[in-house]
Amino acid sequence: MKKLSILALSAVLLAVSCKESKTDSVTTATEQAVAEQTGETFTVNTDSTTVKWTAYHKGGLNPRFGTTKTTGTFSVENGNLVSGSLTSDLNTLTTDPAAVDPAMSDGKTSADLDAHLKSADFFDTAKYPSVKFDITKVEDLAAGTQSKVAGANKTVSGNLTIKDKTVNVSFPAKVEVTENGLTMVSNFTINRQDWGLAYGTEGDPKDWMISQEVDLELNVVAGK
Repeated sequence: MKKLSILALSAVLLAVSCKESKTDSVTTATEQAVAEQTGETFTVNTDSTTVKWTAYHKGGLNPRFGTTKTTGTFSVENGNLVSGSLTSDLNTLTTDPAAVDPAMSDGKTSADLDAHLKSADFFDTAKYPSVKFDITKVEDLAAGTQSKVAGANKTVSGNLTIKDKTVNVSFPAKVEVTENGLTMVSNFTINRQDWGLAYGTEGDPKDWMISQEVDLELNVVAGK
């Protein structure tokens, strides 16, 4: 009976530990040279652009999600995205109230979570007020590549800088360029420990249930 109970518990823990993947995985590398700005410049429309983040407890349970405001520019040459830079102001980071039930969170609200994320435990916005992404390369999505983004047609690579750490990430994206505008849609997952955001991970007994995975959903709109 004891052995059966242990096996049953193991099965439950295994099921809980596997979050259903609704995002693309990223390929990471060391910091790369930033792509040269050539051609026409398109400016990000902050009001029309959304950058959504989602963080989880272990196994994808009890997700927290919200948004940040983002600015930036893209360079387009011969109808193709060739370079660009995005900056998210972490002082605008907001947790959706729907993501936090005070009754299930020891009375804590979304505003409390905002304050904690901006503290030195996480982003330390007093010292590092923004997250930056600088494109290093844009390539056609390789034939046969599977993506969670409908219509994905490009692989976008860029240096993602959080706090004082820069890591190059590559992910599928749907990029559409018109005469007067550009849109970029992507949905991918990063490991926050790659940027030294280690609060609440294994080895920290007070809150080890926080997942290392963070989903980033980009819907960027830019125009001349």
